[in-house]
Order: sequence, then C-alpha cells, then structure tokens
Amino acid sequence: MLISKCIAFTIKVSAILIYYTTDVHGSTVCFKKFLKAGAFYQADAVILGGDITGKLIVPILEQPNGSYSCKHQGTTYDLKSQEELDQLRKRIEDQGYYSYVADEKQIEEFRVNKSKVDELFTELMRKRVEDWIQLAEERLKDQEFDCYIQPGNDDRYLIDPLFEKSKRIINPDGKVLQLDKNHEMISTGHANITPWDCPRDEPEEKLGEIIENLVARVKNMNDCIFNFHCPPYDTNLDIAPKLDETLKPTTSASGVKTAHVGSVAVREAIDSHQPLLGLHGHIHESKASQSLGRTLVLNPGSEYGEGVLHGVLVELNENGIKNHMFVQG
Repeated sequence: MLISKCIAFTIKVSAILIYYTTDVHGSTVCFKKFLKAGAFYQADAVILGGDITGKLIVPILEQPNGSYSCKHQGTTYDLKSQEELDQLRKRIEDQGYYSYVADEKQIEEFRVNKSKVDELFTELMRKRVEDWIQLAEERLKDQEFDCYIQPGNDDRYLIDPLFEKSKRIINPDGKVLQLDKNHEMISTGHANITPWDCPRDEPEEKLGEIIENLVARVKNMNDCIFNFHCPPYDTNLDIAPKLDETLKPTTSASGVKTAHVGSVAVREAIDSHQPLLGLHGHIHESKASQSLGRTLVLNPGSEYGEGVLHGVLVELNENGIKNHMFVQG
C-alpha cells in the first residue's frame, strides 16, 4: 500500500471505518491486496463492490518439443521451461485474464466449436472465484473486520452460490445489512444496459424497481449507504469514452470524446432519497467524489490490469461522514 499507516486513520474515533474498492476483474494480485486492506487500514469493514471475474482466456500453445508459445498483448512469447511458463501464467492471472495450455489439436477444436470455449471460460471463472474464497477463508480467519463482496454487472450468476459456502465473506447483493448500530447498507450489482450485454444489465425501469424494493426496507435513510455498482448518471463518476457502432472510442481534434454512461435510475434514487453515502464503480476511468445534495458519492476507479488496487477510506460516525480519502496499493 502506498499510504502509510500513520496517515490512514490510526486513531479511530468514528463508529465505523470502511474500505471500499471495486472492479478487480479477475486480477489475483488485486484481490490479495484487497484481503490485506482491512488489517492495514484498521478498517471495520471492507467492501468489494462488483465485477469480480475476468474477461477472456489467453491460450498458450504446447509445442511437440515440450516448449510453449503464446501471443499476448502484442508480444510473442517463446517459453523453454516450466519456470518461464509459470511466470507468464502468473502475469496473465494478475492482469485479470485466464490462461489455458493446450496443444494444436485442442486449440483447433476451440476455434471451430465456440460452445467449448464458453464451457472452458465458465470452468476457469468458477475455479478462480473458488480459489479466492479459499484464500479469504485462510487469510481472514483471525481478522475481526467484516468482508463484503458482491458481483457486478459483468459477473455471471453462477458465482453467487459460491459465496454462500464462505464463513468470512458476505455477499450483500439484494440485501439490507446493518453495518453497525447507526448505518445500514443496501446493495445491487446490476447496471443499466451496456453495449456488451452483460449478465446483470437491466433496463432503467427494472433497475429502478430493484433499488426501490431495497429502499422500502431501510429503517433510517439519513444514515444509509447505497452500495450500487453502477454510478449515478451525469456526474463526475460516470464519464467514459464515447463509443461508435463498432464499440471503438470516438475522437475529435481535441482528443477522445466522452459521454455520461451511468444509471438514470441510480441518480433518481439518490436525488429522491438522499442517503448518507453512495459507493460506486463500473466506470474505471472516473475516479471521483461528488456531493448530490447531502449525499456523498464515490468511485475509486480501477487499474486492475496494471495490478493497482484503487480504494477509498470512509470514516462515519453518528453525525455523518467525518472524512474520506482515496488510497491505492
């Protein structure tokens, strides 16, 4: 971590200190940093706000002579030893991808049968989440802080049951949870419709219904936390490159064009109900904080592909938000 302990709230006088991060997208090095954050910052609760799983498989070709080759991010790798193979696979994993070693025959089967690719992707995704849960069980066994991990719109529903087996991880999605005597948290990993047709994308009307069903169960909105993966529309938290019909960023003489891509339903819920705090992610480029009326909304951003974990510390007490600070490690 880049913030020293002496700066990061060493004297705790608040009712609760929260560490929030999001959008690790399969990066094991980022997940390991998340597991360390609670003890490092002496937090009472750590929250991973969505988009847990990776996006693609990187194939590694096993050659007849026992060597390996791989094309990844514009670089061709010729690997002569098991050690070199292990190093590349770790690099790929820390970038958030899944690697798979196969011979030419297997690679050709994947080329002609896309359903096999999806089956493999599902298997690798499930395995990594299971490994992460096991890692959390081991590393958080003697820690006292609460650990919340919820899926995001990119994450398939098959991972939800995996968290139910954990003794240390709470999946807050769709729940109203009491973080301490003063503060409730409601959570959803759903987002408004994106160009990528993600598993938990919903029309704004449906997303609004999901949110309002949670709001109806809140006892004290003044001290409530909205842990919504998608940021509110037309804020500093939801600015992303504007895409053309081929999903490529559009440009002008001044550079890449941008647009607000957050959720109208999330914005309307915040404007209407005015909770204490909004914790959001989804838009990696929009690290920001902003006040919407009395509500402070935060997006720590994401650089998971670089192995950097962005987060935010928020101190709460019975009078509201005492302090917040962006951190990274």
